[in-house]
Amino acid sequence: MRFIAALVALLILPWLPARALESAAQESPRARVTLVADHLAIAPGQALQLGLRLRLAPRWHSYWRHAGDAGAPTEISLTLPKDSQAGPIAWPTPQAIPFGPLMSFGYYGEVVLPMQITPPAGLRAGEVFSITAQATWLVCDDVCIPEEGSFRLDLPVIARAQANPDLAPLFAAAALPRPSPWQANATIQGDALRLRLTGPGLGRESLKEALFIPGVAGLLDHAAPQRLSHGADWLELTLKRAERPENLARLEGVLLLTDQGGRRLGYDIAAPLLPGAAFLPLWQALLFALLGGVILNLMPCVFPVLAMKAMALARLGGAARGAVRLEAAAYTAGAVVSFVALAALLLVLRGAGMALGWGFQFTSPVFVLAIAWLMLAVGLNLSGVFALGGPIGAGGHIAARGGFLGSFATGALAVLVASPCTAPFMAAAIGAALVMPAPATLAVFAALGLGLAAPTLILALAPGLAGKLPRPGPWMEKLKHIMAWPMYGAALWLVSVLWAQSGWAGVAVAVLGGLGLALGAWVFGRAQRSGRRGTQLGAVLAALALLLALPFGLTAAPPPPAAVESAESWTPARVEALRAEGRGVFLNVTAAWCITCQVNERLALRRDAVQAAMAARGIAYLKADWTRGDPAITALLRSHGREGVPLYLFWPPGGAEAMILPEVLTEAMVLRHIGAD
Repeated sequence: MRFIAALVALLILPWLPARALESAAQESPRARVTLVADHLAIAPGQALQLGLRLRLAPRWHSYWRHAGDAGAPTEISLTLPKDSQAGPIAWPTPQAIPFGPLMSFGYYGEVVLPMQITPPAGLRAGEVFSITAQATWLVCDDVCIPEEGSFRLDLPVIARAQANPDLAPLFAAAALPRPSPWQANATIQGDALRLRLTGPGLGRESLKEALFIPGVAGLLDHAAPQRLSHGADWLELTLKRAERPENLARLEGVLLLTDQGGRRLGYDIAAPLLPGAAFLPLWQALLFALLGGVILNLMPCVFPVLAMKAMALARLGGAARGAVRLEAAAYTAGAVVSFVALAALLLVLRGAGMALGWGFQFTSPVFVLAIAWLMLAVGLNLSGVFALGGPIGAGGHIAARGGFLGSFATGALAVLVASPCTAPFMAAAIGAALVMPAPATLAVFAALGLGLAAPTLILALAPGLAGKLPRPGPWMEKLKHIMAWPMYGAALWLVSVLWAQSGWAGVAVAVLGGLGLALGAWVFGRAQRSGRRGTQLGAVLAALALLLALPFGLTAAPPPPAAVESAESWTPARVEALRAEGRGVFLNVTAAWCITCQVNERLALRRDAVQAAMAARGIAYLKADWTRGDPAITALLRSHGREGVPLYLFWPPGGAEAMILPEVLTEAMVLRHIGAD
């Protein structure tokens, strides 16, 4: 029977009335409007495209979904058979339509406003799928005239859908905005709003013009000029805010880009509006970087370097003024040069299209493993297992030996182990720096280095302070041994990071290489103390052990099972679903290698009072784990003006937009933000 019904439908298809191709037209001197479909016949449950086709007389125009300063969008109301589904209008890319001091957005000529229709799966071949539509539209030239019309389409149902060869090309030519391939950020600064896109293909050699068309009213002065700035891989538009801007949390709309050949394409843009954090002026970013660098000395990730700093300060006691200046200046130079080198590497990798942020190197298990072994070597050196006679000596020997190269290396190592942390002021400075031109970016990172080295730099500016330090003596050897233990602790912590990244395979590689390194250091030290030959043997044993450990599948191991905790895994869809339910959402963007993150979790987020308060208020606790450098989380960070972790976002119940919490949390602070205090 189904075969017969399908055969009948195919036989009668050529004899269907013309309205199966296009509805009867609603005509006026200004426009001819019809309802069209991209199929001659449909199949049960298979989606089709339906559209309102407007053919406008010369000089007349209709309007986009946001009409701008004047006008009104087209509205379509459909009546469909039971169990059918209809999507919203997919608005084609509009154009700007200036009129005196006003600016509107819409269409000239011919435009199709498409909608996706899904008929029910229970239809049978031989039936007719009837669609009726009531539409209103506004057409304007020097005057504006509202028009309306009723339309009907009858589409036969057959076993296999048949496209409409005459009208399907209209839908393909509808020129819908494309998804944006670039990272977008938007910041409000006084009366201006700055929209910046970062990614390939945005330089002056590629693009001629850019125009942003907002998707909502009440935010921008539509008619104001839009100032365009270019970089090698970024584009920035400076927009003027409305005289009385509404309190909106997101910037969304369409970006019209015109290339050097004159081709114009539209791209959907959506970015959170940040209160100036992402695009600080250069002077403010430099100040924030300096303050953040100073505070970074107090962050947990810098604790292991305190061993080297303590030894260096102890050695400066009683030193000549020139020696104090040299040591402090060398340490400062090491910190500044290392920060600048790290920024340069980050810029190069981002320019190559890699989505990277602050602390990106710790997303690599190989890098984490190397630093774990380095921390172990520093600890063994401080414990007296071996000594290094050259300027490349790590840890205790650098501090004990001194000299320009030793202090320079100490400053460089301080930056290396500090990079997983983000201090207050530092997040805003880095977020601003990485969307600035390259020279400004390097300057901000240099200011971070100056801030990190500030305590030691003070000794260079006021060397008399060094005379107040205890004078060198036998006690320094005991201090050196004590300071070895923070290094061992740092090495163990990094092994735990490896476990989070690579599972037990990563731990096995770290332990195997660490044992070989310790054995080589012991042989090396024994040979040094005995005066016999054998130092080369120790160095060879250590290097051989490390080389043998590396091939054991460090990055190939699957991630370990997730620990049982109260946090859900973050996805954008989950956040939207929870907010649609009216629930509050607390998002913890973290990483296993971020010590600040781990301290905040233990001292604030995992506290019983905080967890109980969230549960009592129906607040969902989500976690986004950036340990392996997930690109989706990188985009999340950048969308909130951040380039590294931690990031804490709280959406209050009822649909309000997210608020950003400080980088360092306390239990009382979290309770206050979620309304439990």
